[in-house]
Amino acid sequence: MMDTTLNTTRREQFAGTSYAEIETAKPAWYWIAAQYGKSNLRKSSWQILNTLGPYGLLWALMIYTVQREFPYWITLALAVVAAGILVRVFILFHDCCHGSFFASRRANTILGYVAGILTFTPFEDWRRVHNRHHATAGDLDRRGVGDIWTMTTEEYLAAPLRKRFAYRFYRNPFILLGPGSVLLFLFLHRFPIKGAGIRERRSVSYTNLAILLIAGTATWTIGLPAYILIQLPIIAMAGSIGLWLFYIQHQFENVYWVRHDSWDPMRVALEGSSYFKLPKILQWFTGNIGLHHIHHVRPSIPNYNLQQCQDAVPVFQTVKPVTLKTSFRSLRLSLCDVKNGQLVGFRSLAARRSKRMGASR
Repeated sequence: MMDTTLNTTRREQFAGTSYAEIETAKPAWYWIAAQYGKSNLRKSSWQILNTLGPYGLLWALMIYTVQREFPYWITLALAVVAAGILVRVFILFHDCCHGSFFASRRANTILGYVAGILTFTPFEDWRRVHNRHHATAGDLDRRGVGDIWTMTTEEYLAAPLRKRFAYRFYRNPFILLGPGSVLLFLFLHRFPIKGAGIRERRSVSYTNLAILLIAGTATWTIGLPAYILIQLPIIAMAGSIGLWLFYIQHQFENVYWVRHDSWDPMRVALEGSSYFKLPKILQWFTGNIGLHHIHHVRPSIPNYNLQQCQDAVPVFQTVKPVTLKTSFRSLRLSLCDVKNGQLVGFRSLAARRSKRMGASR
């Protein structure tokens, strides 16, 4: 949890200082935001109903269209909506990983496993990696776990040709958000991530077994071709949307990325995590995850309280939002320029190298 990370980091920064003094060092608005970190059973239950209910209904409609041999574009049109709702299912899963969706740890675990099966993501293993992400976001010296591969300009220039080619291939948005997302959810999530313990490995096994049972039941009832025609486009589109959201949350103009010695968790939350301002309908499908700056300040705040917190705490309103239009600029930002403290694109790097070469002649 980020709260634990904040406390740990403060202890490192203020060695020899009492815990009470460390806690007092936090700004007043941090404690105001804490008021929104309480789960609400009525809101949680309603979100389950208005998310899993429509998702199940859409599945039933798609089964009907496939079995009745309707034109496949009708099934795909329904799959687009289903993919959007599956993104929302993942947000519920995400809240459960932080223990914020329900007050009960057991309830969070149960829903987390169920939502994880639907989204092809093992609960315990993903939770471990995601908590690591919260503890290291924006830290250039602790990259590599739960984040998108990001090289510094120096690392890229010093890398062999093969590695540079692999990096450019990986960072190509058509690869990362296309086949990359399908590979992540359908294949990579079927294996424990490096460093996983027994509990995390078991969660991967349980999730894989449940997916196989569902696929087997579908094969027996509606047939394997029908299952693939429905499930594959849903998971592919939902995966692309989900990865796009995660990308924008920490890959945008003027994002905060620094070396560990200068790393500040509060600045990571407010300057290294985006406020992705979306239209209301898209905000519903994405479960308010666009308010990511608040989430990194207080991961204990469930998604249904994030907008209230945004409206109540003035400091959150000073964060410059990323819009749908401006978010596409992030696609060209692929390298971290440590010296200038910003993300830059390959073209910018090439132009800079050409300028230096011209000046040296």
